[in-house]
Amino acid sequence: MMRAAVYHGRRDIRIEQVPIPKPKAGEVLVAVRRNGLCGTDAAEWANGPVLVPLHRRHPASGHVGPMIPGHEFAGEVVEGIPGLPAGTMVSSGAGVWCGQCDRCASGRTNVCRDYYTLGLNAPGGLAEYAAVPAKTLRPVPAGMSADSAGMAQPLAVGLHAARRAGVRDGDSVVLIGAGAIGTFVLAGLARLRNAEITVLDLPGPKLERAAKLGAARTLPAGPDAVEAVLEGTGGADVVIEASGAPGQFENALRMVAAGGRVLAVGLPKEKPAVDLASLALREVTVESTVAHVCATDLGPALEILADGTLESLLLDSVIPLADLVSRGVEPLAAGRVDGKILVAP
Repeated sequence: MMRAAVYHGRRDIRIEQVPIPKPKAGEVLVAVRRNGLCGTDAAEWANGPVLVPLHRRHPASGHVGPMIPGHEFAGEVVEGIPGLPAGTMVSSGAGVWCGQCDRCASGRTNVCRDYYTLGLNAPGGLAEYAAVPAKTLRPVPAGMSADSAGMAQPLAVGLHAARRAGVRDGDSVVLIGAGAIGTFVLAGLARLRNAEITVLDLPGPKLERAAKLGAARTLPAGPDAVEAVLEGTGGADVVIEASGAPGQFENALRMVAAGGRVLAVGLPKEKPAVDLASLALREVTVESTVAHVCATDLGPALEILADGTLESLLLDSVIPLADLVSRGVEPLAAGRVDGKILVAP
């Protein structure tokens, strides 16, 4: 038996004793060392179930009922396979794809027709052990801390978003939101392109961190933010909305230049009011992004994390599994967290 967090419904996560999972063909058993918490985890706890198949069987994973959450995890292989022997430290990409459909054939495994995510649609990493498809794992570079390894999956999501944004060298870019996912997108942009990046968020540690990670300009979010961006850029070539805060997607559309691009990253709690006439008359392209492509993004994410910079700037705390609700999802759902919370199961 092992200890695990089990999601039973809205505001109902319990620490329970459950059987250690038995790996199926193509899977390895991982002793989880770190599991990061993200806004999706907090939203499922506070307002779900939305993605967790609590009452209806998931068509791809087959899971239904109470479930172990956690989709940002790293750990040590304890029952391995050739190429991933016992003792290997690994990071999980969490997303599982079929490898057979047309989306997979075109390299878009993150929108596989049978895609599912460990910790959201099937048992995940908020437990002492997890059974994980080997193809979703990447070995951790020698000497990397467990804390850095636990940030690889969300950084891979940020790298994928940065690619989806279509930023070119020399572009003016506005990034709305400098929380954890916005920081990972910023790190991806800084790696991929030489662009002039302006970051918007509430004054304080988030903007200070953005400046350290390469933002050329930081601006406080508020009623004057749109005008400040337009005065500084004349309209940005690319605007990335990574906050999900009310009204910010609409602001992104107002900030972008004619012929520019807007990328939706943050998931808003309220449906935005979109001015389609303005979009059409300015020929603005709107893109979206979800998850990451494991083969493309997870390895580079580990490379970026190897020097420890992101860990030092982003890590908020490492908490035990017993404190998952009180020190983890609850403050995250309430917006009281500036950095990344990791759980040590």
